[in-house]
Amino acid sequence: MLMRLSAFKTLQKLSKMSYWMMVASLPLLPAIMLALGHHRARAAQLCHVALSWILRLLQGQVCAKSTHAFVFSRCTHGNASSVLEAFDVYAETHASAAVGPQIGEALNQVVKRVQPSKVLELGMHCGYTSVLFLRLLPPDGKLFTVEQDPAVADLGEELILVAGFKHTQFQVLTGSSGDTIPTLHSLLGVAPGTSDTFHLVLMDHDPQQYLMDLRALEKEGLLCPVGCSIVVILRNQKDKVLIELIEMTQAKPDCYTIKSLIPGMLELFYQKKRTQ
Repeated sequence: MLMRLSAFKTLQKLSKMSYWMMVASLPLLPAIMLALGHHRARAAQLCHVALSWILRLLQGQVCAKSTHAFVFSRCTHGNASSVLEAFDVYAETHASAAVGPQIGEALNQVVKRVQPSKVLELGMHCGYTSVLFLRLLPPDGKLFTVEQDPAVADLGEELILVAGFKHTQFQVLTGSSGDTIPTLHSLLGVAPGTSDTFHLVLMDHDPQQYLMDLRALEKEGLLCPVGCSIVVILRNQKDKVLIELIEMTQAKPDCYTIKSLIPGMLELFYQKKRTQ
């Protein structure tokens, strides 16, 4: 009884405090409304961006879980080719973040031509391209794959292991590309701007980050100066991101050239002029 009485008194005090706080804030109401009026467009834009990000995150998790369940149950464990085939079968009848067999074959050709020993993947999803890369890397090669959503990263990592690869061959990095890129030097254990940096980079994450992240990779000296292929996945061929990337190559012809452009994929080639 005493405890109930004490709780009741506490609620009374809180109610009184809330009342007086409301009264005290009344004179400020016109200023608050004026500020909201001035910044309404900006506030609406921020809300839209936040909502879009949340929806993408939720959709990505749902897609990843259903893809993972299908591939895990259909593939032959320990067989990388079987894992990729299961991904392709799933994509025939379901919406999937996997790039699919056509882009997959184009990526195969890029890897065989470049013969990279270090690959950076921005946008791991369920691990389709991770498995594709690891299958073609040399014994001493290594893949660094970045995924912002920890839940999706865990699912993708499990499918990489199911494909028969070991943790010594790849490293999953959880976090945004912007936060992760500056940490890659310590993981690589090499000096910036040397030939031991990345020979191949895949961008299949947030398209709005493509140009910014490419500039960050160049600034950090993470692109191999004697030659690095940057493969950009284009989910929307009419996206302004493609135009921005093409304009960047035109503005820096001493560093970038367009290697190929096919539906759904752009390949850029980076090479420092002094090393040509």
